[in-house]
Amino acid sequence: MPGPADTYIGYGREWANVSNTPFREYKHWVHEGGISTPLVAHWPKGIAARGELRSQPGHLIDLMATAVDLAGAKYPAELSGEKITAMQGVSLRTAFVNQPLPRTEPLFWEHEGNRAARDGQWKLVARGPAGKWELYDMLADRTESRDLAAADPSKLKELIAKWEAWAKRAEVIPWPHMPQYGEAAQESPAKKGKKKQ
Repeated sequence: MPGPADTYIGYGREWANVSNTPFREYKHWVHEGGISTPLVAHWPKGIAARGELRSQPGHLIDLMATAVDLAGAKYPAELSGEKITAMQGVSLRTAFVNQPLPRTEPLFWEHEGNRAARDGQWKLVARGPAGKWELYDMLADRTESRDLAAADPSKLKELIAKWEAWAKRAEVIPWPHMPQYGEAAQESPAKKGKKKQ
């Protein structure tokens, strides 16, 4: 970026959307424009392929699993007598040789009330804590432009149940409804019915 080291550029919501084209939304949201980030892997002794692309979805949780796997280490079950949460991700090693990842559980997101799950080709996503769930076939529609929630209610229900089970297990704290751009503020249920004195 131009300018001295102690400056930054903030280009606003409109340009943030443009910079993630063709994907929807931008950082903060859990649509592809907010969570899709390339990973460049370079390991001359371990990755024979050069200049190739992989399209398998990965997640931050996969980096620890990859490091443990490639180092030949063992992830501990406890430390100083205290149980350690089991690793959540999978090693990306198989993606380096263009093989499927050994993922058996969906990927999940919750960021400032925005929610998503990715299970194979299917993605469930909602804007904000009060946003309605959307469903996309990511193999046919990577840009999330054709919501299939109404067309496939059984898949929608299945993924919502998986997300809710994960949110409970991960102790996701529900966010209060925050007005989105252009939306009027809603009165909280606790304040409804109270009379001003």
